[in-house]
Amino acid sequence: MDTLSLLQHYWWFLIALLGALLVFLLFVQGGQSLIGTLGRTEVERSMIVNALGRKWELTFTTLVTFGGAFFASFPLFYSTSFGGATYVWMLILLVFVLQAVAYEYRTKPRNIFGTRTYDLFLEINGLLGPLLLGMAVGTLFTGGWFTVDRLNIAQLGGNTTISQWTTPWHGLEALGDWRNWSLGLAVLFLARLLGAQYLLKSIDDAAVAARCRTQIRIAAIGFLTFFLDFVCELLFAEGYAADPVSGAITAEPYKYLHNLLEMPVVTVVLVVGALAVVWSIVDGWRGRRRAIWFGGAGTVLAVLALLLCAGWNDTAYYPSLADMQSSLTIRNSSSSEFTLRVMAYVSLFIPIVVAYIWYVWRALGRKSITREEMQHDDHKY
Repeated sequence: MDTLSLLQHYWWFLIALLGALLVFLLFVQGGQSLIGTLGRTEVERSMIVNALGRKWELTFTTLVTFGGAFFASFPLFYSTSFGGATYVWMLILLVFVLQAVAYEYRTKPRNIFGTRTYDLFLEINGLLGPLLLGMAVGTLFTGGWFTVDRLNIAQLGGNTTISQWTTPWHGLEALGDWRNWSLGLAVLFLARLLGAQYLLKSIDDAAVAARCRTQIRIAAIGFLTFFLDFVCELLFAEGYAADPVSGAITAEPYKYLHNLLEMPVVTVVLVVGALAVVWSIVDGWRGRRRAIWFGGAGTVLAVLALLLCAGWNDTAYYPSLADMQSSLTIRNSSSSEFTLRVMAYVSLFIPIVVAYIWYVWRALGRKSITREEMQHDDHKY
């Protein structure tokens, strides 16, 4: 493996890791989707919102970092998907703007809309955020309707756009593929599962804890149903393989199954992650507050393995449904070797950032939220 190829694989690993962390941090959205279900009184809803409010910025920051890392390391994907599937990404942006507005103004003085309006904003973000992000990630396997023509960049005047979207729906075509719905719903129920586990740990209240345990059971059924459906469909699906020498794209039956068989370490990571999530379901069912740690670790491992399966082993990670040869791989869509190398040096600071996030996480979550705190604390969401 030459240096450029090594850097491309390294950066896809980092992208996959950021994506996995983002899916775990969607527990904030999952918890928001349960505000009306878990909170029967204003005090209970305030406890839930403030428990999630301690962490919501981590999710938003990770989402921005994920997009920025994609732009820097694989700019052709960024311009193709973010620039082509415009309607989907604008809708995702809109629901996250609603979240930011809600946390900022929910309890501000002279709030003419009332807290319930902003709770509704949070619930909308909690339902649509994970669903839409899951469906967007699903297109890494199911593909999009785009073409890529690098010769356009050499034109003087006229069309100088490298990638073009070939339909007027600009990403909404993903709604027509059940596999995208399957992954989107799996991510939504996983977010609700993790959200209930997090609230079980963060709120010291018997009534809310009992409802969290109930929601863990319900969300577990939904998650396991749609996740297993997506994985089974993926294993038997046709994928696009890239020739490592010529770069030619060809259709390959059972491509993702072959990837898992040819990358046994990735397969082990996927299985261990899935088992950890199942163990967290059992723990949460029993009311154990440590469940979120097993659920979070399992989520990161399972999503990391799936994303590695999408891009490694000479796989087109963004298939083109309009022109097979336009499909994107980590080889034909990456930045230059110089750019990837410089960014690789910068990435060495990631452990320091992770350590800081962990410190902040522990500092903000050291004390469980209680009813008394919500009744007397003037500094709350």
